[in-house]
Amino acid sequence: TALTLRSGSLNVRYRTRTMKKDGAARRHDNRWAVAVGQLPPHSGARICDNGGLSPTVFDLSTMTVKAILWDFGGVLTSSPFEAFNRYEAEHGLPRDFIRGVNAVNPDDNAWARLESSRISTEQFDREFRAESAARGHEVPGEDVLALLGGEVRPRMVEALEICRARYQVTCLTNNVKSARGPGMARDAAQAAAIEAVMARFHLVIESSLEGLRKPDPRIYALACERMGVEPGSVVYLDDLGINLKPARALGMATIKVLNEAQALDDLSAALGHAV
Repeated sequence: TALTLRSGSLNVRYRTRTMKKDGAARRHDNRWAVAVGQLPPHSGARICDNGGLSPTVFDLSTMTVKAILWDFGGVLTSSPFEAFNRYEAEHGLPRDFIRGVNAVNPDDNAWARLESSRISTEQFDREFRAESAARGHEVPGEDVLALLGGEVRPRMVEALEICRARYQVTCLTNNVKSARGPGMARDAAQAAAIEAVMARFHLVIESSLEGLRKPDPRIYALACERMGVEPGSVVYLDDLGINLKPARALGMATIKVLNEAQALDDLSAALGHAV
């Protein structure tokens, strides 16, 4: 794992986990908000093994953590990429074909414009069909949207609760307006489960409401502005490296979530206490 110190904060390439705090959040103008106090600094250094991979080093003496920024899908829920792979296997498509379509022209393709509310779901269906057909296999965009929304990870939610008691916790998610709520649930039951998780955040920032999406650096700056913190006091968890890179450049400590256990271990190491 590469390690970079920037603006007095530690930036780690991968891994994460979550925590939470008792207290009621309230919904206001389509966002969660609650008053949050200042937190005491952590100090010391840790190295965690991470299952035989190159050690992740957290130099806690260089950083005072005040806020934790969480991606949602692939962090607090299972990854939609798992659903993509199942769909691909069922339809005889190459593995990771859907992700490959989304990787072409990533700032202005159909997926990017849907997540920033620049096109409707009907337009997305047509445009994703065309983009996928150009890569050899036509996939309806409506099929892709039906695959969004993973299963809640209970251990990550427990970690979110622990963190909420000591830090400001904010969800920063790329999503689409057509889904059921910020977590892009498939049905009413899943929407209720995800809503219960969303209520634990002090703040929720959604790409579909902001007209901005990760990895645009402006959305990370917006998150820091709303949280009232400097980037150098933020730990950010995401399952996509492309989303972590601009956050790291701003000065955040970043953890790439590979799986639940690794994320929990790395977040504990970054914070200097168990979650």
